[in-house]
Amino acid sequence: MSIPGYDPADLDRMLLSRLEEDDLGTVLDTDQLRRYEAGEDLVDVLSEEEIRDILGARSKS
Repeated sequence: MSIPGYDPADLDRMLLSRLEEDDLGTVLDTDQLRRYEAGEDLVDVLSEEEIRDILGARSKS
């Protein structure tokens, strides 16, 4: 899922910097985790709302 105004590669790096590898299993459901482990980027696996929640929640912490 792309978010207008953001470069997908930059957005993926931002998501990865806010999530630790251990968090992925709690943030992603089984299908999302499978897709991520198969090589898809987080921006393709997550919905726009999930991306905004992760970036918003983590930037406020």
